[in-house]
Amino acid sequence: MAVLRLKFTKNERDKLAQVLWILNWISVLTGILLFSLGLFLKVEINKRGELMAERDIQYVPNMLIAVGLIACAINFLGGKICYDCVDTNKFLRWKLIMLPYIICTFFFTFCVLVGALMCYSMRGELEESLNLGLTEAIRFYKDTDTPGRCFLKRTVDMLQMEFHCCGNNGYKDWFQIQWISNRYLDMSQKEVVDRLRSNVEGKYLMSGVPFSCCNLNSPRPCIQQHVTNNSAHFNYEHQTEALNLWMRGCREALLEYYTHIMQSIGLTVLLTWLFELSVLTGVRYLQTSLENVLRQGDLNSESDGWLLENSFMETARTNLNIIKCLGKDNDSCASAMPPWSYENTSAVFARMTSQNLAINLL
Repeated sequence: MAVLRLKFTKNERDKLAQVLWILNWISVLTGILLFSLGLFLKVEINKRGELMAERDIQYVPNMLIAVGLIACAINFLGGKICYDCVDTNKFLRWKLIMLPYIICTFFFTFCVLVGALMCYSMRGELEESLNLGLTEAIRFYKDTDTPGRCFLKRTVDMLQMEFHCCGNNGYKDWFQIQWISNRYLDMSQKEVVDRLRSNVEGKYLMSGVPFSCCNLNSPRPCIQQHVTNNSAHFNYEHQTEALNLWMRGCREALLEYYTHIMQSIGLTVLLTWLFELSVLTGVRYLQTSLENVLRQGDLNSESDGWLLENSFMETARTNLNIIKCLGKDNDSCASAMPPWSYENTSAVFARMTSQNLAINLL
């Protein structure tokens, strides 16, 4: 029994072909949109590549770029097919191509759905990449004279000022590393020497943060040295001075930023998938209804269209038998092939041509 059978008149088939022609061209634009979204996400990730660990997080934008390009090609071909299907005689040129086209388009729409789901599943890998990358960036903050790290200080400072964040998980991350280069430490001062010697690794650690961690909304001048020492500053209470520094870590800020982008892209890709699926459904109805017209031999008659000629299980069993019989030539395999073959198409086309010629002569 056919799945979702519908009946189409000749006028309805022509209108369906015209509408699908327009929708396929709109789908070309959605393919360009997918390509643009993938390119945008790739640029945004590369823009802060110094703050991320070298992990494979480019597969999502690469997937969107590839899907966008394929969408343009597939829907351009689909538009040409639907445009020719307005004339039933021209449909014969595409008859053998339409079923492979529909199958390829079905797998393509599945890839679009996978791309949408990947946008939502990327958060975990992105968080791990940001965590490792920011840890390394803060660690090498002071190495402004080291080749390859000269601009890392500027990158981290711009990040903290732009996203209103401090450190990786919070401002206390700066207490655990030496973020001031030794060239800017006065070794003649006893306090500096004692602080270096007191650390096992010989690092100059202090309860201070870079200037970029200062909260611009603070009502008092920023306190970035001796942050946890209440007695070092007048009228200062470390626990209550929440406005002094940015409290949020940069990993959380960047993760929230990228999550918002990926959720927006994921929703757009999901809507694109639904649109592509509706176009594919219409093309399937157009194909089956036109094939049934050719079987009947009357171009002006009504015809049935469906998504599947048989039930899901019967269709899967038939296709499996056809796959098994590929390359074989025997009677059992011949019975597994669909009755609507290329020879039948040629015979019907010859019969319709002779009928039209006879009508014209009369």
